[in-house]
Amino acid sequence: MGKTKNTARAALIIIIFTLASKVLGFFREILIAAKFGSGADTDTFFIALAAIGLFTSMITQSINTTMIPVLSEVEVVEGKEGKKNHTSNLLNIICMLSFAITILAWILAPLVVKSLAAGFEGEQFSFAVLLMRIGLPAIIFAGVQGVFAGYLESELMFTESSIAQFPYNFVYIFSLVFMSSIFGIKGLMVTSVLATLSQIIIQIPGMKKAGFRYRFMLDFKDKYAKKIIYLIPPVLISTTVNDINKMIDKSLASGLVEGSISALNYASKLEGLSTGIFITAITTVIYPMLSQRANKDNLDGFKKSIIYGINIILLITIPAMVGMIILANPIVRVAFQRGAFDSIATYMTVGALSYYAIGLVGTAAKFFLSRVFYSLQDTKTPMINSFIALGINIVLNFALINFMQHRGLALATSISAIATSLFLLYRLKGKIGSFGFMRAVACGLKSLAAASIMGIVVYFLNKIIDFGAGTLPELIALLISAGVGALVYFIFIYLFKVEELSRFVEAAKAKLKGIGRQG
Repeated sequence: MGKTKNTARAALIIIIFTLASKVLGFFREILIAAKFGSGADTDTFFIALAAIGLFTSMITQSINTTMIPVLSEVEVVEGKEGKKNHTSNLLNIICMLSFAITILAWILAPLVVKSLAAGFEGEQFSFAVLLMRIGLPAIIFAGVQGVFAGYLESELMFTESSIAQFPYNFVYIFSLVFMSSIFGIKGLMVTSVLATLSQIIIQIPGMKKAGFRYRFMLDFKDKYAKKIIYLIPPVLISTTVNDINKMIDKSLASGLVEGSISALNYASKLEGLSTGIFITAITTVIYPMLSQRANKDNLDGFKKSIIYGINIILLITIPAMVGMIILANPIVRVAFQRGAFDSIATYMTVGALSYYAIGLVGTAAKFFLSRVFYSLQDTKTPMINSFIALGINIVLNFALINFMQHRGLALATSISAIATSLFLLYRLKGKIGSFGFMRAVACGLKSLAAASIMGIVVYFLNKIIDFGAGTLPELIALLISAGVGALVYFIFIYLFKVEELSRFVEAAKAKLKGIGRQG
């Protein structure tokens, strides 16, 4: 019970901070637009920032993903002190590798910019290369941040990593408000470097609290450092293949009616909110626990954590899928329909969102199951899975695009996600044996039944409620429909005696009783 409550509390903290940081991030984008508008300078800045992001995101993600299970192994074999020593050694190695990548990126900057922005020529091209080179130190800071995040999360400390976006956004906002008129767009790129550095600074108190003390040591023969370096390439390849998948979709959409690429982009952002906030939070919390249990040969505990994670994902994504399909139209209208985004753009985006929503469960399950394999220090299976996903997506793209247009591309992505999540489940059973999959099936069926009832209620309620036209009235109607739907869903989930929800309800009752006694 205690571990379940701790897991829920940690996930809730991450969700709250992620939501808050996204609001700050949106405010940051508003300020950039207000200060610099939309023109050649901002186009150049965003391309340079995207070029740097290719390196920083890959470094951070791959280090964090591979480091946690290996550190769990170190702790079992050598204890806390051994874990601290190996982390110091890894930090030094990563700093050296990040510095080497920074030098390489400096040399290759013209090629990188040309590949991302083929239309840039003359002064704009030279300026993009200059901006990219100004921002390259962020690569080194990203490497340090990735090591710190991996160590903290291996200690089940999630707050420090989840609040890292706050200083990042605050540095941007301060610079935009007080410095942008002085230093211009070059100063904004320097800000991006300082913002990345600020994420490290906010992690330092957490590292001290965890008992980490930096020691200068450099051992390239360290077997654990070598293991992490060995595990990284498949993760990078998986990330690259996923990016290629998106590029193929956009390339095919470019041959369709105007607005198809934008419709897919906007719909993908809406569909990704649930995975980007809720599923990421759950996976972040459960992943270190999986790694610890895998390294302690606690197979029963490992299997229970897998089923627990799958069930929580089903309980979140199934109602989200039903809700997105039924409320796709008001969601898109409230989110985007204003200014140049007209009713035709809404219609196209609604079509894409509805078909993306079908694959929501598969997308979330694939994300979680990949981490299950990473916790077993198996990065090859998710890599192979990404190639299978690419193949399925390409075949279905060509099969569906002719009669479904951009909606066919969205449906192909969804089917690919579902198929590859089933493939990972099959491979997982072969790797660890039976892990109680029927419990997940039972939970999924109960969730689907409750979500279906919710969907019927929401469909008719949304038809009845009408506060008039305009963003605010439509937002209120949407929030009422979604709120009532969520209440109906949770009532039926409780009546169906879903174990995960029952645990939380019982824990809440016990907490309230305790407060009542104290009063």
